[in-house]
Amino acid sequence: MPLKTVAPEILEGLAEFDSATVQNAAAIVYGGYISEHIDYSGPDLNPYLYDLDGSGRATVGYAMTSTWTPLHEPVPEVSGRHDYMDSIAYANAPTIVVQQDIDLPPRRGAIIGDGMAYQMVALGAVGAVTDGNARDVPGIKKAGLALWATGRVPGHGPFNMIDHGVPVEVAGLRILPGDILVCDGDGVTRVPVDQAEDILKQGHEVREREGKTFAYFSKPGFTLDDWENYKANGVG
Repeated sequence: MPLKTVAPEILEGLAEFDSATVQNAAAIVYGGYISEHIDYSGPDLNPYLYDLDGSGRATVGYAMTSTWTPLHEPVPEVSGRHDYMDSIAYANAPTIVVQQDIDLPPRRGAIIGDGMAYQMVALGAVGAVTDGNARDVPGIKKAGLALWATGRVPGHGPFNMIDHGVPVEVAGLRILPGDILVCDGDGVTRVPVDQAEDILKQGHEVREREGKTFAYFSKPGFTLDDWENYKANGVG
């Protein structure tokens, strides 16, 4: 199925916000907070590599989902690894590799390393979000792939990709193929493609309101009268 995308400027706009601002904006679009399981990642997702270019921008791209087993003799693949890499290569858009370790036990061996990272970057991936372990993290950094994972280990056993283009769960967040992900030091916020433009618009409003609040509480000589005024009137 072809990747459903938004205008590039919408992705660029989302990258200007942090994941928390996007989550706040999404709550407004949804008309109230939604389940965290379809909204943002849990605290066991570690931001190992982010802001690699020092710009302070979030990593934003389309989720390319996959499932992996790093410990035991591989079962037959539903679809081949080259097919998965092709989905990255021919997306014609920035992509984020999303991996879930479905082995038993999960999160014991590594399911991403520097060799894979070099391939993924060459094919157009800008980041990897992994429910499982990474290894060779310095090498992944050299490859230029931003990385979020639930752990690190030095090795793996028999290793296989089982399927791709399927719903997965990463650190308590359910991610669907093609979802837009906004990733930074706090973790990952999920943006459904159909809501991306509205969430971007609300992001600007969230930033404006927060800017006024920050300025109000950081003004020189803040007094208790200012506090009482805030309680009565808010920030104009």
